[in-house]
Amino acid sequence: MDAEIPPVTFCMSLGEVLARPVVPLGAADPRRLPRDVILCDVWHTSGDFPTMVECYGVLDDFAEAVVVAAVARLIGHRCLVPDDTLNPGRHLLALPDGTLRPAHVDVADTEDGSAHSNARPCTIATQRCRESVECRQSRWLPDQVVALADLALA
Repeated sequence: MDAEIPPVTFCMSLGEVLARPVVPLGAADPRRLPRDVILCDVWHTSGDFPTMVECYGVLDDFAEAVVVAAVARLIGHRCLVPDDTLNPGRHLLALPDGTLRPAHVDVADTEDGSAHSNARPCTIATQRCRESVECRQSRWLPDQVVALADLALA
């Protein structure tokens, strides 16, 4: 996320989107957790997207991109989610209006984890994206913008 979001705030927002209990990883007592709980490890790093999140639990009914787009809209911040290319510098950028688009970011390793900065659209207007096999073979094509309402149908 493009701001430092406290773990409790993120967990509450994700719980609202999923309609399931979401608990910060450090606060979890495994003996007292509901069966359908999602555990979230939320930490802060540097870069333009300083809040990092890893979630653990079963999300069979939800596509990660749909969930991230819904959380971005709910909290009013841009969020990154890895795309299908496995390229650490290519992500999906979820915008506060709930839309998703492919984007490139600069990634730097830090003591606190990866720092993501300089988000820019993946677009055929740039030679790199236009000629990239990775960008052209992704489910998320350059210049593609998908609204949350359209994602729910996918």
